Amino acid sequence: MTTKTLRQTLLDARAAKTSAFVPFVMAGDPDMTTSTGILLSLEKSGAAAIELGVPFSDPVADGVTVQQAAERALAAGATLAGVFDMLKQARAQGLAIPVCLFSYLNPIFYMGYDVFARTARDAGAQGALIVDLPPEAAADYLATMKAAGMETVFLCSPTTDPVRLALIDAASTGFVYYVSREGVTGAQTALPTALSEKLADLRAHLTAPLAVGFGISTPAHVAALTGKADAIVVGSALVKTIGEKAADAPAALAAQVKELLAAA
Repeated sequence: MTTKTLRQTLLDARAAKTSAFVPFVMAGDPDMTTSTGILLSLEKSGAAAIELGVPFSDPVADGVTVQQAAERALAAGATLAGVFDMLKQARAQGLAIPVCLFSYLNPIFYMGYDVFARTARDAGAQGALIVDLPPEAAADYLATMKAAGMETVFLCSPTTDPVRLALIDAASTGFVYYVSREGVTGAQTALPTALSEKLADLRAHLTAPLAVGFGISTPAHVAALTGKADAIVVGSALVKTIGEKAADAPAALAAQVKELLAAA
């Protein structure tokens, strides 16, 4: 079975007037074996794609919950090569939905863009979001990813100006990821005011599909945003469950995802 691209997954959701559900989890949390089960459980529970975090020792864009997940994964021996091996195992066990790697630049740069792009592709990833690599500095990365047939994702935020938004749009062959608020990742009780209007404005100006994330954590949030963006990313709320349930996380996440999607 050929895995759909990230871009097509989001475009299909748009055509259906809904939003693709994209969970974020940290690879190797609590360990690589459980991570494989988590990915498979997320797909069975209704995820349209998965954002798979690469553990890093200095995750400056992440809040405490995701930082702790990275620490747990690193303590368990996670490496970038290990993340690739785990994804291969998940594919071998039937994982069919697209996967977007979420990483910081340091481990990618150390491995080398060409090796990273080819190895990630061969492991079963469709694309990557390098959170601290701006499109202005990404020419070599973009060329290498394109040559390997890998999709690229870049971030925009409430403070992104129109000129830079156009640059981000042009660089994003997978989708544009809108950070719904200023600051780091983490669950929040209320969505930003006028978020729906902001998403509508972005969709009117972007050629790439649009995902929204950062702080989305409850069924009510998912219900409020369904159809307003092409994908909804939920991370910290799921990562918190993994931290609490450890080896029992796959079953716990299945129940949590079904609850989130029931509100859509």
